Amino acid sequence: MQYLPNILFALALFAGVGFFVRNIRKLSRNIKLGKDVERFNNKKERWKNMAMIALGQSKMVKRPLSGFLHIIVYVGFIIINIEVLEIVVDGLLGTHRVFQDFLGEAFYGFLIGTFEVLAVLVLVAVIIFWFRRNVANIKRFLSSEMKGWPKNDGNYILYFEVILMSLFLTMNATDTPFQEAGVGNVISQFIAPLFDGFSTESLHTIERVAWWIHILGILVFLNYLYYSKHLHILLAFPNTYFANLKPKGQFTNLESVTNEVKLMMDPSADPYAMPEEGAEETVPEKFGASDVQDLNWVQLLNAYTCTECGRCTSACPANLTGKKLSPRKIMMDTRDRLEEVGRNIDTNNGEFKDDGKQLLNDYISTEELWACTSCNACVEECPVNIDPLSIIMDMRRYLVMEESAAPQELNMMMTNVENNGAMWQYSQQDRLNWAKED
Repeated sequence: MQYLPNILFALALFAGVGFFVRNIRKLSRNIKLGKDVERFNNKKERWKNMAMIALGQSKMVKRPLSGFLHIIVYVGFIIINIEVLEIVVDGLLGTHRVFQDFLGEAFYGFLIGTFEVLAVLVLVAVIIFWFRRNVANIKRFLSSEMKGWPKNDGNYILYFEVILMSLFLTMNATDTPFQEAGVGNVISQFIAPLFDGFSTESLHTIERVAWWIHILGILVFLNYLYYSKHLHILLAFPNTYFANLKPKGQFTNLESVTNEVKLMMDPSADPYAMPEEGAEETVPEKFGASDVQDLNWVQLLNAYTCTECGRCTSACPANLTGKKLSPRKIMMDTRDRLEEVGRNIDTNNGEFKDDGKQLLNDYISTEELWACTSCNACVEECPVNIDPLSIIMDMRRYLVMEESAAPQELNMMMTNVENNGAMWQYSQQDRLNWAKED
């Protein structure tokens, strides 16, 4: 019975970490459903982006209040959980505050004191975030896509953080030897008097219960991330590293279309000639994207990284003028469809079976796609370099090139280009009239 707590702790740790690894593998599998794209070039610039944007939070502070609060929660939560290392060692070996002797009382006290101050700052920031989400009626949190689970998910994380920070302070406040040492208890010393009437045994029991719930809560939180928008805590780093480095507004060309144009411009080419034996086939299965498997893997990584903060939607001119388009919803829909495809693969022993659904129309409407002005405001605003516009343009490409389903105004323009060599409806002989002097 002496080692029962250690055995139970080891089992809980193994189960928690094992389930997390299982979900990460599933996540990786889903992202790899996307098509290949080159994002391994210019490593120096990519590391710089990751350091500045994901680690340094440089784009968050463009909105000072929410940015500052986010940095407090981000830095505080990460640093405080350094103590998890000590908890893991104590849990496995049956020790108590094992790092205290190893690091020395003074330095250990400084660390714990810093953790306690950060815990209070995190609590304050989280409470402000809760009021902003639920009381302040900020427009970007009231959109239709933020009803139900997305709204609840944002609140659940805030409750999680309140509970974990409170347990950490309670654990320290009821640790009698720690309080008697008087080193590092900069906040918990003011909480300890609340337990003055308790016996030593009762204080020890409360401390142990807080300790267990704290570590189990962290393991639950770790595994909750996969089902939450807060997966960006982990994915912001690879997402900023693999972000598109090309100038905003520069769209990709389809190689198959480029080759066809070159063929048309080559007077010696035979358009009816069969491809040479061994030549690579350049015609894709389809032009553009109608489902998540047609997108590239970085776009799918974008979908999982979306923080649902709504900065993209609040900056979108189409959305601001009452159009149906919300770039945030584009990313949320992409993630939801990708998860649906993943469940389909799990159910069918690793193979996807056509479910009669796709991202286009079942999740994202053509009205949303054609409302986009392609201004890149959403891309510029995203704090973790997500690119909703690339998904919109790929789906538009499918509508135009596969279904000939462009709006009438665009069809007229493209017909004019084809027939007249210009966007306007006049003969080719008059194309250069604009350059003539009056």
